[in-house]
Amino acid sequence: MKDLPLNALRAFAAIHSSGGVRAAARELGIAHSSVSRHLSELEAWLGVALVSQGRARSGARFSPRGEVLGRAVVAALADITRAVDSVRETRSASSVTISTTPSFAARWLLPRMPALERAHRALEVSVLVEQKLDDLDGAGIDLAIRMGRGRWPGVRARPLMDDTLYPVMSPAYHAASGRPRRPADLLGLRLLHDRDPNASWDAWRTAHGPASLDVRRGPRFASSDLVLRAALQGQGVALARDRMARDDIASGALLRPLADLDVELGDAYWIVLPDHEPTRAAAQVLAWLEREAARDPASAR
Repeated sequence: MKDLPLNALRAFAAIHSSGGVRAAARELGIAHSSVSRHLSELEAWLGVALVSQGRARSGARFSPRGEVLGRAVVAALADITRAVDSVRETRSASSVTISTTPSFAARWLLPRMPALERAHRALEVSVLVEQKLDDLDGAGIDLAIRMGRGRWPGVRARPLMDDTLYPVMSPAYHAASGRPRRPADLLGLRLLHDRDPNASWDAWRTAHGPASLDVRRGPRFASSDLVLRAALQGQGVALARDRMARDDIASGALLRPLADLDVELGDAYWIVLPDHEPTRAAAQVLAWLEREAARDPASAR
């Protein structure tokens, strides 16, 4: 890449697309002598003629190799232009970009977005699904929401909500499993695991038993959303985050078979902020998120 004569290639692309040196000069806003020089330099660097001899370069006729290269460079620059335009999408003072995990976006944030739009009609809120926290400023992210312990190096994080863990299962699997009511009733049932280390069956077994419950068994899923979807399909018993499972429990799609046997996670969801002070629009979204979290308490025992 470092050896490519990019300015000369750009000039040649303009010559090819416009049909001549003078037209390319007008398109690029430079002197036609500069375009001619770029063309000569490119031909010398390549060691081949790109424009057929005996033709005025103001109305260029391309050699076979020049035609192939011209088409390729024009197409490549068009792809780059589209990519740059996409990255540099126009953002107004009302634009706010929230970065969060797929599960939190699908099961907590998006269902509440209509309420945010009603409260702040001028805001333009975009949601970016992302796991990393390494460069919020560089990615144009105004605030991030993450699940975990909040001790991430190099970022400003403050708690948003707590959470609890408890077993859930579909009504059909509940009936087929003999309607379990005690921890010992889980013995022999298929356990569904979230790969999130903060939502492990081992923590629940430590709190409620039985010690003989084999928490090594069962499939593992990459997100809280996926493990709940597996439970909805009757694939087994999932250990659910209350914040993620609450709507399915309220609708009856999932059941809590073991009443109030849960495990408190404490501060489980965090607001992560970039180094700069939030914009006025981002501050409005941040305040709204904290109000929503305050009126959405963790499941009562």
